[in-house]
Amino acid sequence: MGIVAGLDSSSAFTHIVVCDTDTGAVLRQGYAAHPIEAKASEVDPQAWLLSLGEAASGGLLEGVQAIGVSAQQHGLVPLDHQGNLVRPALLGNDRRAQAAAADLIDGLGGRQPWAEAVGAVPQAAQPVAKLRWLVRSEPENAQRVAAVLQPHDWLVWQLLGRPARRTTDRGAASGTGYWSAGSGSYRPDLVELALGHQAALPEVLGPADAAGTTPEGLLISAGTGETMAAAFGLGVAVGDAVVSLGASGSVMAVHHEALADPTGMITSFADATGMHLPVVHTSNAVRALRGTAEMLGLEGLDELSALALKSTPGASGLVLLPYLEGERTPHLPHTAGTLSGLRRESMKPEHLARAAFEGMLCSLADALDVLRGRGVEVRRVFLLGAAAELPAVQALAPAVFGTQVVVPQPAEYAALGAARQAAWALGVSQGKLDPRTPPAWQGAAAQVLEPGEELPVGRAVRQQYGATRDQVHPGAFGGAV
Repeated sequence: MGIVAGLDSSSAFTHIVVCDTDTGAVLRQGYAAHPIEAKASEVDPQAWLLSLGEAASGGLLEGVQAIGVSAQQHGLVPLDHQGNLVRPALLGNDRRAQAAAADLIDGLGGRQPWAEAVGAVPQAAQPVAKLRWLVRSEPENAQRVAAVLQPHDWLVWQLLGRPARRTTDRGAASGTGYWSAGSGSYRPDLVELALGHQAALPEVLGPADAAGTTPEGLLISAGTGETMAAAFGLGVAVGDAVVSLGASGSVMAVHHEALADPTGMITSFADATGMHLPVVHTSNAVRALRGTAEMLGLEGLDELSALALKSTPGASGLVLLPYLEGERTPHLPHTAGTLSGLRRESMKPEHLARAAFEGMLCSLADALDVLRGRGVEVRRVFLLGAAAELPAVQALAPAVFGTQVVVPQPAEYAALGAARQAAWALGVSQGKLDPRTPPAWQGAAAQVLEPGEELPVGRAVRQQYGATRDQVHPGAFGGAV
């Protein structure tokens, strides 16, 4: 038996799990909040190291042979020629680069050329848009940028003692806006388009590669972004999709190839195993539930869930299109939500509550169908987020999604994925594991929900929702959903 650690440096905290290399069993854990505001949009990366040190205190890493690093995605760490910070790191939640992203879209000739080039249309969160923002807003800093890293790249580099070689992995690189998951290569011309000059980019490692070894002999694996690490920690494979219920929503699935989507609805990420993770985002998920609860004067989502279950499938004809903040899928950035089907008999609190749950889930099912329409196999759906525990979500989701739904028990899946990657790299370095086959750790403990006899009911709910969507927003999906 060996011992490895997985480190997840999220936007607000560092979580470390120490695991058995053979089974993945968690032996011990450490946690520390970042010494910064949780909603900060820029930060001195030293804060991540301080948090890491606190989380690893008390001998947590004693006996550990390898470490994997997962970190928040889309951050930009700009370095000068000496490897020093040009300015504080720009984080993924920084929305200041929206106009810069639009500039880049126009600069390459529209959304389709970007989708074909790197599998994604620029968004404010991506490093490529942040580079353009630097040029527009801080031109002197932009001129000093000689190299660019993301948070996980920077942490790995620091753990290894800041060597001349800087590395990343396919998963993190696929979120930059200047690396293509389809071709497996950088597009330096897009860096120059954004920044005005070239910059050094980290070497992209394979899933089982090691980034290096510390002077103490501790192996550091390639690391990856939080999304990819969480998928690896969950143990998702071909046939699995993951639906995340946050204020906004996302649907991703494991696929054997990158998907270039000219509409820009699909973002073509790479995963942490050598496969691909096409992702479809929605702008609205749990925010639609919270808004409905406030409208009804309820204390929270538990009350909304209980009220929704007093209604019947189809919510007495009431349909909520939950596009409250505009929408990414379908691409309706300037629209608003719609409440349709108001009749005297439908104007009851329980029907509005159910319409909110059905609308949220149907919107995510639309996103799921975007992937299915491109040949992505979906046999089961992993449902993540605190809202996945709500009885109304669990009662409706299998029928609306039309497939088995798995609700994993809460755990630090990104840290677990990072640890699993460390075990893989360690096993390969010792000649015990195949670089093409990750260690077979036990999957996540979960509740499994089947659509059963409710499947026709789910189809009817989706038909009612789809008819309303197409009437209010004709051609929104171009006939694809």
